[in-house]
Amino acid sequence: MPRRFLSLWFPYLLTDRQVIRQPALRDQAFVFAAPQRGRMTIQASSLPAVSLGIRPGMAVADARALQPELLVLPDQVGRGAKLLQGLADWCLCYTPVVAVDPPDGLVLEISGCPHLWGGEKSYLESLTSTLKAKGYHSKAAISDTIASAWAMARYGQQHIIAPDKQREALLSLPPTSLRLDPQTLDRMDKLGFSQIGQFIDIPTPTLRRRFGEATVHRLGQALGSAHESLEPILPKEPYLERLPCLEPIRTAPGIKIALEELLKTICQKLSKEKKGMRKGIFRGHRMDGKVEEISIGTHMPSHHPEHLFRLFELKVPTIEPDLGIELFELEALLVEKISETQESLWHSAGDDVTALAELLDKMAGKMGSQTIHRYLPQEQHWPEHSIREAHSLEDKPNTEWNTHRPRPLHLLSSPERIDVMVPLPDYPPLHFRYRGEILRVAKADGPERIEQEWWLQSGPPRDYYVIEDESGKRYWLFRLGIYGRGDPEWFLHGFFA
Repeated sequence: MPRRFLSLWFPYLLTDRQVIRQPALRDQAFVFAAPQRGRMTIQASSLPAVSLGIRPGMAVADARALQPELLVLPDQVGRGAKLLQGLADWCLCYTPVVAVDPPDGLVLEISGCPHLWGGEKSYLESLTSTLKAKGYHSKAAISDTIASAWAMARYGQQHIIAPDKQREALLSLPPTSLRLDPQTLDRMDKLGFSQIGQFIDIPTPTLRRRFGEATVHRLGQALGSAHESLEPILPKEPYLERLPCLEPIRTAPGIKIALEELLKTICQKLSKEKKGMRKGIFRGHRMDGKVEEISIGTHMPSHHPEHLFRLFELKVPTIEPDLGIELFELEALLVEKISETQESLWHSAGDDVTALAELLDKMAGKMGSQTIHRYLPQEQHWPEHSIREAHSLEDKPNTEWNTHRPRPLHLLSSPERIDVMVPLPDYPPLHFRYRGEILRVAKADGPERIEQEWWLQSGPPRDYYVIEDESGKRYWLFRLGIYGRGDPEWFLHGFFA
């Protein structure tokens, strides 16, 4: 599959963010300024300011000569970088490979992603229209190379360059679209080179002699003959806390203190989200590179640090610090929502089921007997085989219901195959397509591995995830297979209430 890249440019990044925070500034000309070489210089201009000819790099005094009522705000160092990082994190819902392109752009490798939106055009429109709805002006372009996508997003009219067509698309663009240094651009301007097409066919030795190796390299990056690398951001682990140590920890009391501090932090986060830990792992990274770890599991989700500490404390003696532990980690591998225990309709019915039978008779008379079903658990691992329909109220279960793990209210009799976008192996999907609709994942818990009985095992295991989309709907998905051992497939198996 050929690689495809999307360059995303925010021409009014800082001022758009300010308008989002202060909507009253939407139609007002304002700028961000900072001292530079002994005078206040504009760092960013709003769209109304640009329409008046006030642009970044201009002195504030000159700008106020054009617009006396210009609002000047102080610029803050690092504001743009922080904002770009936040936008990059958001773009992970479109592709798992996103890189920051300072000072005002992002680069996305989108190979294999657009088909989930119905093609590159729909993909591009979805991305830019969502950003527009959030309040950001943006321009984007898709191409085979990072450099050609960058050039088209800022200087071109095309938004999508067909595969292997970047050369034709670059011909009419100015030399500055190749990201050349000012000295080279000045020499080109003196020679009358206003378009890339005027020098793209000059022999490489001549081009190198006239304009330097950097020009040859930049042109090669745009055409695809020279490599350009990305430094993608990493997805954040949702429930992982770290505690570095100033001095190596060698004693059990020191390990317990670190554990207590990490539990307080992660439990505070879980409590705010009304979630609890079902499975956790505590790691200690030793000086010699070895990792010591202990894990716990709970029958019900918990965010009480005292309770979880007592569970971990029993296993702390198994940790061997050796020369000392320099970094501690605590990760909640499985979290679930905490809610009041719901009573089962069939729980504690006892031997006297007359009243229940009469109620069911009345319901059947109004809705039809075919609408009432009673199910009992049976001992099989595959969820679709783990229940059986009871024929009467006298039927008794031969095993207990599995209440230790979340199970959907509506379980499909046959799992339905879906397309997903997964950032890394063993991570939940970022979004998935179900019956033609793209559903973006807001929250996810898992995985929970379920395998067939050993005497029936004939295929790969299933890794289940509880998924919540942006509208609050919850789904039960599973991955069939393991990355690195073929191509895993994804299925939707149920819906939660």
